[in-house]
This record gives sequence, structure tokens and C-alpha cells, in this order.
Amino acid sequence: MPDDCIFCRIVAGELPATVIASEERAIAFMDIGPATRGHALVIPREHAQDIHDIGAEDLAACAALAARVAGLARERLGADGVNLINSSGAAAWQSVFHFHIHVIPRYRTDPLRLPWTPAPGDPEEIAQAAQALAGA
Repeated sequence: MPDDCIFCRIVAGELPATVIASEERAIAFMDIGPATRGHALVIPREHAQDIHDIGAEDLAACAALAARVAGLARERLGADGVNLINSSGAAAWQSVFHFHIHVIPRYRTDPLRLPWTPAPGDPEEIAQAAQALAGA
């Protein structure tokens, strides 16, 4: 556990958090700077810096817990939708370097606007990127 990792300190009980679910490999707690009502974070108990560092079992546990929290947001908070967001690396807006998934309930009337607006891409560029990713 890195000494300066606030999420590791939450897991260890050294820092307070409003925990909403606690499982063997992952925990979920409320974000203290929520984007919308019910915004929660899901983290692995074991430190992993980002998506490139987390083990498969911890990633699966986090994904399953995030899905459960998303369902609860819909059922208990009346969310109209949910964003699951993971940021890996500073360029992708990661600010706490312990893997985490944001579970952000969405409401038709909420003011949250993400910085990406979908627009048609260049088909040739998409094909080239797909080819590179597929290893062809």
C-alpha cells in the first residue's frame, strides 16, 4: 500500500468514508465531490494504480459491484440512467491513482455534461485504429 494513497487508507479504515457495500475484493463508497445525487466509487481492496495494473479477479469484482450499485441507483434513487466511468492516467482525468470506477446516477434534469460530444468519425481512421487494436 503506498503511504499517500487515500483509497488504500479508506480500505484500511484510516480515513472516513460513507461505505455502501463491502465485499471480499472490492468496496463501494460515496464520492465526496459528487457529480450527481448518489455518485459512488467502487475500488479494489488491493492497491492497483489503474486499469493496466489491476488483476483480473479484482477487476471482475469491481465491475460486478459497480453493476450492483448502478442497479440500486435506479431502484432506490429513481435514476433514469447511470454512467460508469474509469479514468486511467492523468491525461484521462485520473486524479487518485488507485483504480476506481465512478458510478454516476443520471437524471433527466441533472446538469452534468461530460466533455465528449459524440460526432461521426472518419471511417478510414476508425478502420486503421481497429486494425491496430486487433493486431492485424
